[in-house]
Amino acid sequence: MKIICVGRNYTDHIAELENEKPEDPVLFQKPDTSILLKKQPFFIPDFSNEVHYEVEVLIKIKRIGKHIQEKFAHKYYDEIGLGIDFTARDLQQKLKEKGLPWEKAKAFDGAAVVSNKWIDKSELGDIDDLGFRLEKNEEVVQKGSTSHMLWKIDELIAYISTYFTLKIGDIIFTGTPAGVGKVSPDDRLTGYLEENKMFSIRVK
Repeated sequence: MKIICVGRNYTDHIAELENEKPEDPVLFQKPDTSILLKKQPFFIPDFSNEVHYEVEVLIKIKRIGKHIQEKFAHKYYDEIGLGIDFTARDLQQKLKEKGLPWEKAKAFDGAAVVSNKWIDKSELGDIDDLGFRLEKNEEVVQKGSTSHMLWKIDELIAYISTYFTLKIGDIIFTGTPAGVGKVSPDDRLTGYLEENKMFSIRVK
């Protein structure tokens, strides 16, 4: 399986990081080794002094697809999850300044939180208007809605499948809203999709 991530998909997040609004979805990948193991804490890596949380709605692909038309994209997934795209922001900034890829800042071990819980989309109503949030130490730090995406879920699946064949079990991270911030040892991060508690992890 592979993890395909979408960057700069929420206008408010683009603004907070002072990035340019892209003409097309920004894509990057994380290896399966980046998935944080179940019941394990997230360990801040030694190579970064500024790791940020980025909460995101996740889509799990259920069938193989290539060059998927947007109108058929809904047939390729049933389950919706929630996760965190951990980012070594200080390292990412250095890489961006040199025009280098982001993998070292985005794809390190443990950098992808994938909720143990997945919810059938039929139970969630309009997937283009899903509310989600991240709490740090019981305080809401990120709050978003899929209605604010620049590219909606079905649009993303169609676009991604132009470049990468989607396979069963692949996970798409659909982008993060504003409010990203630094994690510190002993933080507790808890994610909610609508009112469904999706994960809770400790930072070490």
